[in-house]
Amino acid sequence: MAEISPGPMHHAAMTDGDSLRERVEALLPGWESWYPSIFDAAVDLGLIRARVCSPSSLLLSNRHSSVQSQAAQAHREKWGGEDLEPKPAARSSRRRRRRKKK
Repeated sequence: MAEISPGPMHHAAMTDGDSLRERVEALLPGWESWYPSIFDAAVDLGLIRARVCSPSSLLLSNRHSSVQSQAAQAHREKWGGEDLEPKPAARSSRRRRRRKKK
């Protein structure tokens, strides 16, 4: 995962609203002749850098559960109430088949 951050070559005239392409082109006009992609140029210019993270943080289910728990916490803080975590079912989830009447 790459994160955009002002590197050592961050130009004072650039604003945070500028796109990555605009930042690269301001620092290195004609970058296309030297680099195969905008990302390669941005890395060399110090505009973006790789961030190391654990493999488990890349799983969508882990990210989704984190977002879901943050939303539930925000709801509790604003509206009050109990923890809405799912409770284990008391009964078996298997259904009994009814016998057909003759």
